[in-house]
This record gives sequence, C-alpha cells and structure tokens, in this order.
Amino acid sequence: MAISQSLCTSFLVELFRGVHDFRTTGDSFKLALYSSSASLSSATTAYTSSNEVTGTNYTAGGATLTNVNPTSSGTTAYIDFADASWAASTITARGALIYNDTEAGDPAVCVLDFGSDKSSSASAFTVVFPAAAADSAIIRIGV
Repeated sequence: MAISQSLCTSFLVELFRGVHDFRTTGDSFKLALYSSSASLSSATTAYTSSNEVTGTNYTAGGATLTNVNPTSSGTTAYIDFADASWAASTITARGALIYNDTEAGDPAVCVLDFGSDKSSSASAFTVVFPAAAADSAIIRIGV
C-alpha cells in the first residue's frame, strides 16, 4: 500500500465539467486522514473509508475545511483552506484526502502524503496548509 501526493486525475476532468465550486459560498470540502495501509494516488476517484484512521476525537469522513476563495497570480490559479485540526485527539496518520462532500459520490480532489506517520496523543492533530500563493498553495493550476 502507498500514499502518493497528487491531484486526482478525476478531479481535473471534473473541473471541465463544472463539478466543484471552491468559493466560500460553494461546495463543502472535507479532509479525511488515512493510515499507512491506505492506497491513495492520482487514480483515487472518491472518498473511501478503507484504511481511514480511527482515534479519539476523529470522526469518520474527516473534518470540514474552510474554503478560501480561488484567486490567481500571473498565470497560476490557486485555492487554499484554513488549517484543519482535531483537538485533544489520539491519531496516527500517514496521509489525507481532500474530497467534495457536497457532490454525489464524494469526488476526490487531491491526496496528501505526510512523508511518514504523524501522531497525536491526547493533543491537537493539525494539518497545516501551505501559504496561499501561486508558488505554494495546496491546489494550484498554471500554464
């Protein structure tokens, strides 16, 4: 099993179909956490509970993300989310999946690979998103 960080190919197709609305008043996106036994990659098409973490203060399906309106700089469009956190949790996760909880079938957006197992023990487990900028935002598309 492996977790490979990438945008999901199905997400790229769904952008052309107008499936995802990232505006702050748009769709609801979630971040689900996964163990090192998960198999997530660019081929992931939807949220799955297979090998999703379990632990104190973690609910299956993950946390709802706070959208930051899409913007652009130069020839790159990008979006960002506020950091996600599970307070007073006991969790071990290797990666995560951002997915659209509003659309039928919970379509996948992107896979995050933490590089190694990350853990919390009765403390906050926080996923810190990079700065909202054309060269660093979590999701960016450029020409």
